[in-house]
Amino acid sequence: MERETEKILENIRSKRLEKKVSLLNLANNVGISHSHLYYIESKRVIPSIDVVVKIAKSLDLGLQDFLE
Repeated sequence: MERETEKILENIRSKRLEKKVSLLNLANNVGISHSHLYYIESKRVIPSIDVVVKIAKSLDLGLQDFLE
């Protein structure tokens, strides 16, 4: 896995926790199952760019926030 991809997946989880949003709530807002989001955050699944955009929007973030 590319380092940049790994960083994005790590940041999805950290930004979600920072915003105090539950895994289930974020998954519901994005339109994916909570298990799928869990697999994304645990780096078992690489999400499509559409899912990453939806996650960012649901957390009131931009894509650049996942690259920091």
